[in-house]
Amino acid sequence: MTDGFVLDTRLADTSFAVQDWPLCTVRLVDDARWPWLLLIPRRAGIVELFDLSPEDRAQLVEEAAKAAALLVRAFPCDKTNVATLGNQVNQMHMHVIARTENDAAWPNPVWGIGESQPYAAAAKDAIIGRLTDLLHSEFAPND
Repeated sequence: MTDGFVLDTRLADTSFAVQDWPLCTVRLVDDARWPWLLLIPRRAGIVELFDLSPEDRAQLVEEAAKAAALLVRAFPCDKTNVATLGNQVNQMHMHVIARTENDAAWPNPVWGIGESQPYAAAAKDAIIGRLTDLLHSEFAPND
């Protein structure tokens, strides 16, 4: 079902591959201020949530819950934020962000707050490794 899927270059250029799940490609956003994942359904031409089939919508919710649980295990936080905006990149994607009460934007949304702080290569690799290790050790392959 991924025939014709092409990752928007703006998403590719501002994030790093973590893993492919049944529906989504999972990517780490290149902003070290927040542990922040993108879930991008590997379906061609999907812009809005309602463009997904009912089965894919259900799968997206399950994958968003899995991503939020993963972030909480990897980065203890006070709250997770899950959102689909698409105002700058219309390709369907979901943001899953771990938030703490002392982060730079709390209690407001993270968008438009300060300048992005790109990951150093070693930090990015360590975070992706940590997420991958948790996925292999604590989450069943078909979750």
